[in-house]
Amino acid sequence: LELIAEFRNAGPACAIIKHANPCGVATGATLAEAYKAAFDCDPVSAFGGIIAVNKPLDGPTAEAITGIFTEVVIAPDADEAALAVFAAKKNLRLLLTGLPDPRRPGLALRQIGGGMLVQSRDNGAVSRDACRVVTSRAPTEREWTDLLFAWTVARHVKSNAIVYAQGGATAGIGAGQMSRLDSTRIAAQKAKDAAATAGWAGPRTIGSAVASDAFFPFADGLIAAAEAGATAIIQPGGSIR
Repeated sequence: LELIAEFRNAGPACAIIKHANPCGVATGATLAEAYKAAFDCDPVSAFGGIIAVNKPLDGPTAEAITGIFTEVVIAPDADEAALAVFAAKKNLRLLLTGLPDPRRPGLALRQIGGGMLVQSRDNGAVSRDACRVVTSRAPTEREWTDLLFAWTVARHVKSNAIVYAQGGATAGIGAGQMSRLDSTRIAAQKAKDAAATAGWAGPRTIGSAVASDAFFPFADGLIAAAEAGATAIIQPGGSIR
């Protein structure tokens, strides 16, 4: 819900969540197209996932979603056709929630051993104007769009987070690894697997942009991303190396 809320003022968008991480996020001309693009990012992981959309559900999107086993669907609302489709699925839960403001203030609570951690919500956002180009070549307009899309998704991926994106859709996501290099390689491999499954000519990491939730401590992760075909990267920076 927090991830899809990032797109509450955008066109149709869909996020597929598995084990508290997105395995595919995409935008599209319609919700059905957004779902298809999100699903294509990692069709294996999508099985048994949680799906969130940013627009009221319609019948065609509901039909597409129920094409595989899905645990939960979260949406701002749903029309009668979508409700009828979901009603026929005994083990599927539909939550109609509206969409929260991702920039809202407030507190976040985390349980820890012997107590509770209370801290301000991470409600910040990074704009293009806040970014600093540190390479001799500046990103193209297309790359800027992909960079900011990947960055938006990466903030909702467990550290160490790597997100490849292209054309308003994730191409590969690497999450929660002990090494940032491992996350970079896993995301690239998932893109290769998706391409093989779909019969594409090559993985969508080729020509993609990459977001990293923290700085690359060494050049190895950057090199791996470039080898996967990425042409631009966004990261917090700060590594002395």
